[in-house]
Amino acid sequence: MTRFRPCIDLHAGQVKQIVGGTLDSSTDELKTNYVSQHSAGHFARLYREHNLEGAHVIMLGPGNEDAAKEALEAWPGNLQIGGGINDKNAAMWMERGASKVIVTSFLFPEGKFSQERLDAVLAALGGQTEHLVIDLSCRKKGDDKWFVAMDKWQTITDMEVNRESIRSLEPYCSEFLIHAADNEGLQRGIDEKLVWRLAEWCNIPVTYAGGGRNIADLELVKTLSHGTVDLTIGSALDCFGGTGVKFDSCVAWNAEQP
Repeated sequence: MTRFRPCIDLHAGQVKQIVGGTLDSSTDELKTNYVSQHSAGHFARLYREHNLEGAHVIMLGPGNEDAAKEALEAWPGNLQIGGGINDKNAAMWMERGASKVIVTSFLFPEGKFSQERLDAVLAALGGQTEHLVIDLSCRKKGDDKWFVAMDKWQTITDMEVNRESIRSLEPYCSEFLIHAADNEGLQRGIDEKLVWRLAEWCNIPVTYAGGGRNIADLELVKTLSHGTVDLTIGSALDCFGGTGVKFDSCVAWNAEQP
């Protein structure tokens, strides 16, 4: 059934909640909802205390490796790591204690999908698909089309997120992570149509992020996806300075699910 999945978003070595569409890779200017006084390790220990599995740690740009390592050391074998993952460092991050590595931009040189690069990452992981998460975070075009966005969600790639692309990638990974970048950090509600489509397209676990604003959104995602899509809530959480969702309510939600 639908679960709450926590996150640790890192920018310049700090835990932050940002408006996803404002993170420009060329200027590094962004609109920030919250900058935590707590370390990445603090949040990893919080998630460990409440047994919130499947959390993702995302390194948004340079200067985040030490913070990411601190998080992994706080709960080894239970956190996923993403941001700048490629065939040269994937195994290293697993050795540092990641449960899985998350890859996006490396798969899209010059904005075009590369099967060769996907094969290289998987080879670096010893062919173990259970250790790979493919991030298909996307931006919307029109009413019913979404395209993978890379480089901090600023570059639109040639890959449309649809049944065909999802099914072609499923044999190479254990799950998908999909941020709706245009909704990320806005706390204005989820992309309901995308959640519904993901449930229709995906045969492996998938986590949606973007726009979650209250505990009712967990019930909404559960209804739209028939319990097959998980939800990450970030900026709305009280532990990230939000007012819409209590962290304890998300913990209770997970405990209540069968």
